[in-house]
Amino acid sequence: SASSRHPHPHDWEKRVAAAWASFDTHDEAHAADFRAVIDALAAEVPEDSPLGPFERACAWDSTGHSDRAVPLYREALARGLDGYRGRRTRIQLASSLRNTGQPEEGVKLLTPELVAVSDELDDAVRATLALCLADLGREREGLALVLGALAPHLPRYQRSMANYARLLVEPDAQGATP
Repeated sequence: SASSRHPHPHDWEKRVAAAWASFDTHDEAHAADFRAVIDALAAEVPEDSPLGPFERACAWDSTGHSDRAVPLYREALARGLDGYRGRRTRIQLASSLRNTGQPEEGVKLLTPELVAVSDELDDAVRATLALCLADLGREREGLALVLGALAPHLPRYQRSMANYARLLVEPDAQGATP
């Protein structure tokens, strides 16, 4: 029926949220059951929707299969997933790329996110990018990102920590020691 092909978005979103709220995989059998629930929900959205591959990618990723998640994240982005979910997809894809030995692709994917519209995912962008950079032997850059993300959350020392973070990657900046 038309209603099963195009579910009411709010109802579908609620059922997806409920599935994730119940997510608790202790073993591969539970993981497979969970993925089956997500697959069934993903099958309800229109075939060209980016939401199906996005939810499937998240389910594979969350059950320890980064390799299976990568092509699905790519498909969701290729289908135009944008906004908050698009940003989540880029973070999660970068993490999965790192987990599958492709951290340089993760860096390429997340670097533009450093200047994207700010939201609650900013720190996750920086943390994931820092991990990718560390895998490439660029730990100072990664540490600078993490310190820069942490600084605003500190009850004191925000300015000094932000400055120290900058000095990690700008050694010629004023106040740097040789």
